[in-house]
Amino acid sequence: MAKGTENEQVRELQARLRQVGYFHRSPTAFYGALTAEAVSAFQGKRELPATGAVDEATWEALVAMTRKPTQNELRPPTTNELDAPDPRCMTGRVLCISKESRTLAWMIDGKVVSAMDVRFGSVNTPTREGTFKVDRKERTWTSTLYHSEMPYSMFFSRGQAVHYSSDFAARGYNGGSHGCVNVRDKTRLAQVFEQVRVGDKVVVHW
Repeated sequence: MAKGTENEQVRELQARLRQVGYFHRSPTAFYGALTAEAVSAFQGKRELPATGAVDEATWEALVAMTRKPTQNELRPPTTNELDAPDPRCMTGRVLCISKESRTLAWMIDGKVVSAMDVRFGSVNTPTREGTFKVDRKERTWTSTLYHSEMPYSMFFSRGQAVHYSSDFAARGYNGGSHGCVNVRDKTRLAQVFEQVRVGDKVVVHW
């Protein structure tokens, strides 16, 4: 495998490199510059020729150090890598939202049940940090201030809510919210919406 290769073995390569800390994003199955850099770094550490291309010796060394990737590792739920949960997220039922990794983890008793990418408010309308509770849920909602659609809203702090954003789905991090926590994976959010109860904890942290 080398630059330009695109197949499922490349996806497995990236997932295995991620297991040992050389690849820090979701596997794409495309062998580009980032994959070549990760392979070179791995080869250098193992005293193999740092070519950035995968030969038999490199593949054998990597396979020996890693396990067969799970389906979740091959196609992770988030583009962004989850960071270590805030200590406040480790007990009970919590929407654990990290500004650092731009992720939301739905956690029950310290275990991640589901995870998704999120984006936050702009400088002028920041998403508040702290510990909150879900005070109400609205399957369909239109913002009374901004008149934008807010499906699967879970309100937690004076009008700020976790909700699906079609703008986030379309434009990614080129935009921002008015303080809410935007989610772009509608299907995953809908599943979590069904599980979350009014009164469940929300932690927004760095």
